[in-house]
Amino acid sequence: ELRARGFEVDVGVVPVRQSINGDLRQRTSYEIDFVANLGSRRYYIQSAWSMSSPEEINAEKASLRQVPDHFKKIIIVQDAMPLRRDELGINTLGIYDFLLNEQSLDD
Repeated sequence: ELRARGFEVDVGVVPVRQSINGDLRQRTSYEIDFVANLGSRRYYIQSAWSMSSPEEINAEKASLRQVPDHFKKIIIVQDAMPLRRDELGINTLGIYDFLLNEQSLDD
């Protein structure tokens, strides 16, 4: 769908260095399902079957929280739901809204 809308689509990887026990630094990376680019527009998109528990919500948002820029971050879920925006600016919307509204990424 993103390619049909004219976007170039890649998989994203966000490298992160974390402190473990104060001194030891561990390198890890988070994967982002889709990085969609069209001109100066960029969207980081995670896809999730559902986000019905706090653990699922945290897991889906973990990689988006690590992105160091201010482009739009979106989670698309299978459930029918209205657009939600959290305190970090991460949008969550249902798959039908995404598919049926070409402007859904910009809302």
